[in-house]
Amino acid sequence: MNNKPLAFRMRPNSINEIIGQKHLVDQGKMIRRMIEANRLASMILFGPPGTGKTSMAMALAKSLNLRFKLLNAVVDKKKDMEIAVEEAKMSGHLVLILDEVHRLDKAKQDFLLPHVESNLLTLIGCTTSNPYHSINPAIRSRTHLFELYKLEPEHIIEAINRAVNDSVNGLANMNIEITEDALEHFANSANGDLRAALNGLELAAFSTPEKDNTVFIDLEVAEACMQKKSFSHDKNGDAHYDVLSAFQKSIRGSDVNAALHYLGRLIEAGDLDSISRRMIVIAYEDIGLANPQAGPRALAAVEAAERLGFPEARIPLAVSIVELCLSPKSNTAYKALDEALYDIRHSNSGDIPAHLKDAHYKGANSLGRGVGYKYPHNYENGWVEQQYLPDKIKNKKYYQPKDTGKFERSLKQVYDRMEKKS
Repeated sequence: MNNKPLAFRMRPNSINEIIGQKHLVDQGKMIRRMIEANRLASMILFGPPGTGKTSMAMALAKSLNLRFKLLNAVVDKKKDMEIAVEEAKMSGHLVLILDEVHRLDKAKQDFLLPHVESNLLTLIGCTTSNPYHSINPAIRSRTHLFELYKLEPEHIIEAINRAVNDSVNGLANMNIEITEDALEHFANSANGDLRAALNGLELAAFSTPEKDNTVFIDLEVAEACMQKKSFSHDKNGDAHYDVLSAFQKSIRGSDVNAALHYLGRLIEAGDLDSISRRMIVIAYEDIGLANPQAGPRALAAVEAAERLGFPEARIPLAVSIVELCLSPKSNTAYKALDEALYDIRHSNSGDIPAHLKDAHYKGANSLGRGVGYKYPHNYENGWVEQQYLPDKIKNKKYYQPKDTGKFERSLKQVYDRMEKKS
């Protein structure tokens, strides 16, 4: 009896056995072309957990009958990598499969890079993180980047059926019968993680008593074995930033149902910090002057959530999210500032008008500092026409008000009146 986990035993032995990822391994796709050309290049495979990154790396090496060694950038030491290089020198070449490649420290990286460049090692790094965020540029520039997609339920079903009917590495000797609804539950509750589905299947197979020499797996058994995999979210992984992005864009788009859905995902991940930061920035970035009170109220909701903790924290968060979604939207204030910053950073500003310069020192008057300045409070309504911007950009209009909520509408009316007078 092979004591290795079913998910390990069912790893593909060639490119033709890889499940899913057709955008990489189908005819004419890049990795398939590498194999057919008998030329495997260094690469980074990135994607969600359980999509088969390490399995694909091993299958690629096996497809070309190449020697390979599997290491982990966190657990394995520089000494282990030195041993891999010695093995490569003895055999002429080695495929080094490096899990958690985004955790590769500088010492290990500096040691490996020359051997990757000389093609003594073909490096296949595997990570759940976005390489553009987490992989050192020195590694990125020497590798091809390939994204593995989350597996669909039909891919999981294909893998389960293969495992149930495989007499060498699978469970065919146990004579398993699995109902359609149980099969669908394994596929859907795994949430794209093939390893989780196969682990659940294996648990179901060995924990279910035989009846008439058959292991019968129904929906109840499947639910019991997959109950801890109903939700998958790594708050340190790339998928987390996708959820945050969808969360903000849903609020910006005033879709309250979508925003609450993504809020629910973030709550399930237990990431109150990210929720709080994103809510506050949304209140000022996307709503802004259209509803200025949204900012202070979002902050109050965040402070209440922090005091309460989960699960009660969800209550003030939900109230604030509904308000943020259904508030009118305006980005005019910060966009106006960005325009001003652009001019400043591109030397398009000019000298401050003399009448606005500091005049609180002896001799300022003789230099023309402050001369001719009109004090607005001395005029009706506290306003008087005069030039404030430098001559070079005196006609610049950074702020472009929108006719959104009552507050910005009133600001727009004041702004428009001043523009007419000037």
